[in-house]
Amino acid sequence: MAATDEDALACDFAQVYHILDWKRLPLRAAAVFAQGLPEDSRIMRRLSGAPVRLETLLLARIADCLALLWWAKTEDGQRGRNRPEPISNLLLGVNGDKPTRGFESPAAFMAAWATLSGGET
Repeated sequence: MAATDEDALACDFAQVYHILDWKRLPLRAAAVFAQGLPEDSRIMRRLSGAPVRLETLLLARIADCLALLWWAKTEDGQRGRNRPEPISNLLLGVNGDKPTRGFESPAAFMAAWATLSGGET
């Protein structure tokens, strides 16, 4: 953890355990405290690759759904123009919506799946 982001680990120890100098702890104690950090702590998010806390992402998705419902009732929504940019995409660093692809039949889907998965079904 310290090799990944020592500053994040130090902040988490200070916030969660009120330990300002974690390097002065015995190694075993530091390891136990590090293991006990919550999953939304800075270092745990860093290790998992999560850019934001799960709670923040869920709130953003709720706001996105509400914005989409509101937009759908407007004239622009009826015409499919000026769709609101999802807040969750900004938090996750995603540019635009992923394109949706449809298939004419199950066989067409299976053929596309075989191509994408290297022949496995």
